[in-house]
Amino acid sequence: MKRIFILLIAALILIGLTACAGNTPANTAENVPSTEKNGQTEPAVTEITTSSDAEETTASSAATEAVPDDTSATQTAEPAADHKTVLVVVFSATGTTKGVAEKIAAIENADLYEIKAAREYTAADLNWNDRNSRSTTEQNDKSARPEIGSERISLEGYEKIYVGFPIWWGEEPRIMDSFVESYDFGNIKMIPFCTSSSSGIGRSGKNLEENAKSGTWLDGKRFSGGVSESELRSWIDGLK
Repeated sequence: MKRIFILLIAALILIGLTACAGNTPANTAENVPSTEKNGQTEPAVTEITTSSDAEETTASSAATEAVPDDTSATQTAEPAADHKTVLVVVFSATGTTKGVAEKIAAIENADLYEIKAAREYTAADLNWNDRNSRSTTEQNDKSARPEIGSERISLEGYEKIYVGFPIWWGEEPRIMDSFVESYDFGNIKMIPFCTSSSSGIGRSGKNLEENAKSGTWLDGKRFSGGVSESELRSWIDGLK
């Protein structure tokens, strides 16, 4: 009987020890061990990431995302491959001066802008034998300013402009004065040229310069309608 009682007591003790072991907290992220300091209980610190290299990598990545790519920014700022710095402007009532202007534009790889009158000139308007023809009355009036029908052109980016026109009664057509007075040429190099059967350029270039009040004007030159490309090229080379 005494032996049975002792075995029963031992079994109860064993069961109690097993229950205590099952209630011991696990060392998990939610159950962090604590330490004692000055009688106060403090949670032990568990480092997740303390690497300075990791912080620098993160900062570097953020900076890379925030700063635009220098190469692409430079490419965007550069002029387009077909950007031109030379412009040929021409007024040509019969097409003769336009033919010369096209040759100059081809030699210089330049843009071409044609000045057109809002009211086109007819053959009767150009009759120099008629004292009352439109062109005659305009040329006799230095204040005449025929209206231009062409759309305006932006001069941004141009460094040199050729200005072509026929000679009417010894001078530039008054519509050319309308043109030069409509723009600010800044310091653009301005090069007048004209066509005629016999008359020279005379004061036409100076008249345009005085009316423009802007641009750096060179002396102009007169050409025949059938001027060769080699002659034009020689003249252009002499301007450089």
